[in-house]
Formats: sequence, C-alpha cells, structure tokens
Amino acid sequence: METHARRERLAERLLSRRGAVLLWRNTVVSVGVFTFGLGLLWLLVEQAGMPKVPAAGLSFMASNSIHYLFGRAWIYRGTDRKVVAGYAYFLGNAVIGLAVTVALFAAFMAIGMHYIVARIVTSIFAGLVLFLLNSILNFRSL
Repeated sequence: METHARRERLAERLLSRRGAVLLWRNTVVSVGVFTFGLGLLWLLVEQAGMPKVPAAGLSFMASNSIHYLFGRAWIYRGTDRKVVAGYAYFLGNAVIGLAVTVALFAAFMAIGMHYIVARIVTSIFAGLVLFLLNSILNFRSL
C-alpha cells in the first residue's frame, strides 16, 4: 500500500508545474551541452581518428561535466546538496547514462545508422534517464 502511494506522489511531482519547469531548463541546457558533445564527437572521430564508440563515451562525459555546472547554477538552483557530493552523485548518474548511451549507440551503429544520427537518437533516451535520476535522487528537486 505504501509503495503504491509513494509512486502516486512521485507521479504527481513529475507531472507538476515544477517538474515541467525543471524539465524545460534541463532541455535548454542539454541542447547546448549536447551540441558541444556532438562537435567533440565529430572532432575525435573525423580529426583525431578515434574509434566511434569510445569517442561517443568520451564526448558524453565531457559534455555531462559541463551540464553539471549549469545544472547547479540554473536548473536546480537552491539545492542543498554540497558541490562535491552533488558532482559525485552527478557522475554516478552519468555512469548509468553512459551505459545507456554506449549500449544504444552501439546497437544503432550495428543496424547501420550513421554515427551522428545514432548519437542524436540515443541522447533522447539517455537524457530523460539522467533528468529523472538527477531531479529525484541528486538535487532532490522533485
């Protein structure tokens, strides 16, 4: 009974005005850092000759670290989580996001999708997972 009530409260928080505002802010920041990450991915593959899957992972981690700075300052402003602890949680969540990103990226590449398109499609799924993890567990904003 308690678990059902907890799920309902979470659903209410996710579908609240605050949830919508946080998702909007996160989307704005995500688009910016994703564009940076996509550019870095292109540079690593096309200019540095790095293999595509490791390059996708590296560009994801670089852009995700920049995302944390914006997340702290704007998306989840007012969080009571300490900076170092928040970054540690953020990186922990990023590992989950990285696993989702690399697995989906590799799967899309295996079916013949162009690596840039594969990374864009993958980002939608990984981005939503990371938003939920950070909103609920890290910054405790929902």
